[in-house]
Amino acid sequence: MPPKPRRIWSLDDLSDYVNETLCYHEQLEIGCFQLTRRTLYRNEQPCGIYFCLHGPRQVKLTAIWASDRNVLYFYGATGERYQTVPLPERPSMESLAEPVAA
Repeated sequence: MPPKPRRIWSLDDLSDYVNETLCYHEQLEIGCFQLTRRTLYRNEQPCGIYFCLHGPRQVKLTAIWASDRNVLYFYGATGERYQTVPLPERPSMESLAEPVAA
């Protein structure tokens, strides 16, 4: 069963949900592959996060969180969007000011 949106209070919670969802879609074991994240900017202001799961055989699965809409967009290995998830709560934006790797 795919992970359902849950209370997401922080960027770590958001990263965990993205990791679980991407792994579920490609039938990968959760926690076995590196998930990186980069802050996206518009007019020098943070506007979201780009997530990339580095899977086996150089497969890359991605997700984008649009902070203004509070929506996650999930993309498969071919780059096609396969899921859009509106989040029930907005994660804290405090740590968006600096790019981080998770």
